[in-house]
Amino acid sequence: MSSHIDVLGTTAIAILVVMVVTWLVSLPMRDAGIVDIMWGAGFVISGWAAYFTGDGHDGRSDLIIAMVSIWGLRLAFHLARRNLGAGEDWRYRLMRNKHGDRFAIRSLVTVFLLQGVLMWVVSLPVQLAMTPTGPAIGWIAVVGVLLWGIGLFFEAVSDAQLTRFKADPDNAGQVLDDGLWRYTRHPNYFGDFCVWWGIFLVAAETTDALAGIIGPIVMTILLTRVSGVPMLEHSIAKRRPGYADYVERTAAFIPRLPTAKPDEPAS
Repeated sequence: MSSHIDVLGTTAIAILVVMVVTWLVSLPMRDAGIVDIMWGAGFVISGWAAYFTGDGHDGRSDLIIAMVSIWGLRLAFHLARRNLGAGEDWRYRLMRNKHGDRFAIRSLVTVFLLQGVLMWVVSLPVQLAMTPTGPAIGWIAVVGVLLWGIGLFFEAVSDAQLTRFKADPDNAGQVLDDGLWRYTRHPNYFGDFCVWWGIFLVAAETTDALAGIIGPIVMTILLTRVSGVPMLEHSIAKRRPGYADYVERTAAFIPRLPTAKPDEPAS
């Protein structure tokens, strides 16, 4: 019978292998940005490693791995279509220019392995839910699935809306402020937030996985305080003159009705 240590150790090894291999692939490509594609795919790989190692409640394990796989594969395919062939992201170009010949080893530690550690921490609810044999799926899990579904909707729809917006040359330098982007400046990040709190709720019915609450907490901090909203808004504000007005009338994260533009009535 498997233990939590078995599952946690297996996923740690799986993530380490995935991130080191991704780093090795990035070197001849001269594109550290492929780590972003592996962010979603890595959760799927580590999730399946936990699934096959654990021998917990079949229904809950099946449900959780399905939730992780749908979310992670959609995100990976979306980022692959968007990023591959588009050149290295500006964040990694800055690092490459700053560190020069040291960038390769620097990127291994501060980009690939760091993201691997974060991946392992965020996925703790998934890992800890794969061993307990009970209880049966209940109403808390139902709430979790609904929250996950809302999050997946926000992520998928907002990504599609932004892709269409950027594909139109007339929108160059403009701000997307309709669709889901009318109600929050970061609907995709809000979706990510809902997805991982939803997964946690499904896992937490086991009580063993309650300690995994650190996972969605870390994801929330990343999205709202570290690499999500602050980093993106800092760069966009410099590139899009109308962004300041958009900030004034639109919620930063949690969706709400926007305030009125200067030339239109309130919503």
